[in-house]
Amino acid sequence: MIKYIAALKVLETQLDILSDDFKYIKDYNPIEHIKTRIKSADSIIDKLERKNLDFTIDNIENNIFDIVGARIICSFETDVYDLIDVIKKSSIIKVIKEKDYIKNPKDSGYRSYHLIVEIPVELINDTYKVKAEIQIRTMAMDLWASLEHKIKYKSKKIIDDYVNITFKQSSELLYELDNTMDNILNKES
Repeated sequence: MIKYIAALKVLETQLDILSDDFKYIKDYNPIEHIKTRIKSADSIIDKLERKNLDFTIDNIENNIFDIVGARIICSFETDVYDLIDVIKKSSIIKVIKEKDYIKNPKDSGYRSYHLIVEIPVELINDTYKVKAEIQIRTMAMDLWASLEHKIKYKSKKIIDDYVNITFKQSSELLYELDNTMDNILNKES
């Protein structure tokens, strides 16, 4: 786990530097907050089981790319895409895969931008490229995702078609709010 702990430190440092630099590019701080974590052993095992894979180091390294994770919450949707461009230009964080669930939301209504990245970790005996996941979304998208997760996965409520339709409609309303706020921000005076 030492390389994952080290990768988290490198990722946190780089994101903090990008955040500080990003503030000077815009007239406001476009990043509301950054949350990072390392996936627990139980979560890693659960994910391997869902993928029908044995618990081995090779299976973890080759199939679980979100052991190190960061969630970045931005003020506006345009900030999300601006930040993605900045991350893609990084000489330290290398983007290897991306999924745009903002322009192409999941059927549930979930919206976010996901990046799988490689983080260089230099330890005493070797240098590693550790994969990590970065999720970038607006405050409205984060509100929806947090509430949906608590209702669907934490409350153990039975989810019927009405609830699923309501989730999707709520996602659309919040997306309209994001667009309205972006339009106000970018409106010429």
